[in-house]
Amino acid sequence: MRRKYLARLFSVGTLVLAGPVSAQSLPAPSVPSNTSDDEKAPSEIVVTARGRIERLQDVPIAVSAFDAQAIKDAKIDRVGDFIGLTPNVTIAQSESSGLSAISIRGVTQVRNSEAPVAVVVDGVLQNNPRQFAQELFDVSNIEVLRGPQGALYGRNATGGAIIITTRQPTNELAGHLRAGYATGNEYLGEVSLSGALVKDKLLFRIGGRFTERKGYFDNITVGQKEDPYRDTSISGLLMWRPTSALTVSLRGSLSRTRGGALDFRYQPANLAADGRSLNAANPFDFTKPDADRVDRTFYSTNIGRDARDIDDLSLKADLAVGWATITSVTAYNRLEEFVSGDQVPYTASRNIFGLDGTQTQYINIRALSQELRLTSPTAQRFRWMIGGYYLTTKRFISTTTGFDSGTGIERVEYSPRPATASNPTLSFFADDNRNRDYAGFGNVAYDLIPGLEASFALRYDNETRHQTVSRFNTGGVPSAVNDASFHKWQPKATLSYKPTRSVNIYASYGQGFRSGQFNQNGTAAAAILAGIPGVADRVPQENTRTYEVGGKLSLAGGRVHIDGALFDTRVTNQQYFVFIGAIGAQVLVPIDRVRLRGGEIAATAELARGLSAYASFGYTDGTIRRYAVTPADIGNKAPYVPETTINGGAQYRVPVSSELNLFARGDYRRLGKQYWDPENSSARSNVDLVDFRLGIEAPRRGLSLIGSVENAFDKRYNSEYVAVGFAHAAPPRVWRVDLRYDF
Repeated sequence: MRRKYLARLFSVGTLVLAGPVSAQSLPAPSVPSNTSDDEKAPSEIVVTARGRIERLQDVPIAVSAFDAQAIKDAKIDRVGDFIGLTPNVTIAQSESSGLSAISIRGVTQVRNSEAPVAVVVDGVLQNNPRQFAQELFDVSNIEVLRGPQGALYGRNATGGAIIITTRQPTNELAGHLRAGYATGNEYLGEVSLSGALVKDKLLFRIGGRFTERKGYFDNITVGQKEDPYRDTSISGLLMWRPTSALTVSLRGSLSRTRGGALDFRYQPANLAADGRSLNAANPFDFTKPDADRVDRTFYSTNIGRDARDIDDLSLKADLAVGWATITSVTAYNRLEEFVSGDQVPYTASRNIFGLDGTQTQYINIRALSQELRLTSPTAQRFRWMIGGYYLTTKRFISTTTGFDSGTGIERVEYSPRPATASNPTLSFFADDNRNRDYAGFGNVAYDLIPGLEASFALRYDNETRHQTVSRFNTGGVPSAVNDASFHKWQPKATLSYKPTRSVNIYASYGQGFRSGQFNQNGTAAAAILAGIPGVADRVPQENTRTYEVGGKLSLAGGRVHIDGALFDTRVTNQQYFVFIGAIGAQVLVPIDRVRLRGGEIAATAELARGLSAYASFGYTDGTIRRYAVTPADIGNKAPYVPETTINGGAQYRVPVSSELNLFARGDYRRLGKQYWDPENSSARSNVDLVDFRLGIEAPRRGLSLIGSVENAFDKRYNSEYVAVGFAHAAPPRVWRVDLRYDF
C-alpha cells in the first residue's frame, strides 16, 4: 500500500503538466521598498522563509506562497482558506472561535495544546494558539513552510511555520472598499486606507472588517440558528523612516468575536418521538457512533455562545549598520474568551437522568515578548543570523459544569457561582499560570562552491511553567502550587545544490519540540473515575526528529514550477486529547511514539495568457509505534492525520472589452481518510470539495464584482469527530457575492 502511494506521489509530477496545474502564488509577492528591482526577475517569486528576502526557487524548504493577487483571486479571508490550498496541511475548526486543530505532515494540534506551527505576523511571533483563527484582511503575502522550523522560529514549530505579511504603507493615498453578502444572511464590510503623513518619512495604513451572519444550522428546541457569528476587526500600522538606514513600525490590532459554540451532536443519544429529547426507555445506543454520519439539526436547550476579545500591539525596528541589520521586536497580546453551552448529550431533556447540564470555560491571557537579532547582508558568500528571545505569559483558565435551570447561562470566571439561579455551579476547575520562555538562536549559510550551499541553524528554548490551583477547585488539590521546566536544543542542518537557477535539490535534518504543560489540576483523578486511562496532571513535552529530501524545478522560462519532498518524522509524546464529559474537561495525554512518513508534490503553470492552473498531492503515513496506556493500539493510524490531500484548480482572466475582464476560477480539494482516536474506532472517509468563482472586473476603475460558491455540491461531512460520537458538522454549500473598489 505504501509503495502504491509513493509511486502516485511522484507520478503526479507528470500528470499535472499534461493538464490543469496550479499556482498557489501566481504573480510574485510585493517586495519591501528597501529592496531594489534587480534583486528579482519580474516573474520570480520571493519569500522571507529564512528571515531574509530570497527567491522561492533558492529556499531549501517546502514552501507554499500566496501573494496579494493570489489572496484576492482565491478569496482568502480566513486561515482555513489558504490551508485548504496547501498540500499535507489541514485544519479542523469547531467548538469556538479560539479553538482549531491543525495537522501539518501529521504533526497535529488538539484542544488545549499549542499549535505545531510558528505563526509570524509582520515579523511578530504569535504566542497564543487561540489568536490564530482570526479574520484575514489587508494581507499582502502568506507563506506556509512545511517541515520542522524550530531552529528558526522556536518552540512549537515542529511541523512548520506560517508567515503573514500585511500590506505596507505607501506614499500615495490608496485603499479599498469591499461589501459582501452570503448564505446564512451574512453581511460583510471592509475598508482600508494608506498614505503619508510626511512623505517618505511617516507613513500610515489602517483597515477594518465587519462580518455578521445569522447562521447555517437550525436549533429546533429554541427556534433559533445554532451557529451565529459576528466579528469586528481593526488594524493599524504607523511606519517611521527617519533615515534610509532605520525603519520603525508600530502595529496595533483588535478583534471582537461573538458567535455560536459547542454545536456538537452526541451520536449515541437515542431520541424520543418528538425528535428532540432522550428516549426514557432507551436513552443511549452506543452502536451508533460513526465519523461519516452527519447531522445538521440541533436540539440543545441552550444555544452555545462564544465571546473572544483580542488586542495586539507591537513595535518593530530595523537598523542597517552596513555589516548587519539589527532588528528589535517588542510585542504585547491580550486575549479573553468565554465559552458556554449545553452539556452532553445536548438534547432537550434537561437534567433527565442527571444529564444535560451546562458547561463553561473562561480564559484570560496576557503575554509580553521581546526579540533582538542581527542579520548579515544577503549578497555575500557567508551569511549569518544571531539573536535572543524572551516571552512571559500570564494565563488564568476556569472550566465548569452547572445545573441547567432552563433560564440561561450566567458567566463564570474566577470563582464558582453555586447560588446563581440560572446555572448553579456543580464542578469548578481553575488555575493561574505564569510561564516564561528564554531562547537563543543562530544560523549560518555558506556557499561551498557556486551552487552548493551548506547551512546550519541552532536554537535553545527553556520554558518554565508555574501553576497555582484555585482555592475553589472542586477536585484535585485546591491551592496547590506546581512547577515544571521544559527545554531543548533544536538543530537543523541543510545541504542545497543548485546546478542552475532553475534546479534546486536539498536534504535536511531537524529537531524540534512542543512545550509540555499542566492539565487542570484534578482532571487526572476525574479521568480515573470516568474509566479513562493515561491522564496525568502534567503533560510531557513533545519532541520530533525529521529527515527530508526535496527538489524544486522551474521549466518553460519560469512558467512551470514543480516542487517535491519526502520526509520521515519520529515523534515522542505526541499530544492527543480526551474529553471528560462529567466535568466538561478537555485534557491532554501523550502517545509515546508516532512515526510519520510521506511526502508531497506540487506544480504550478501559466498555460496561456491569463490562464493558470495548479495541482498538488500529499501523503502521510502516521503510525502509532508505542502507546503504554493501550498497547493494543500499537500499529494503528495516528489520530487527526489525513492519509492524503489533493489540491487542484485553474483560473482564467480574459478581456471581454477595453474596460472589462471576465474572471473564472475553480478549486478542488480532497481530505483523505482519517481517524480521530488511537483506537481507530471510526474513520471519516475521503471528502471531496469543489469551489467556484465567477465575475467581472474593471481594472482601470478598480472595480470587481465576483460571485462564489463554496462546497458547491453540498458535501455533508464532519469537520471534527471526537471519540465515542461527538460530531461537528462542516458548513453546507455557501453562496457569496463580493463588490470591491480599489483606489
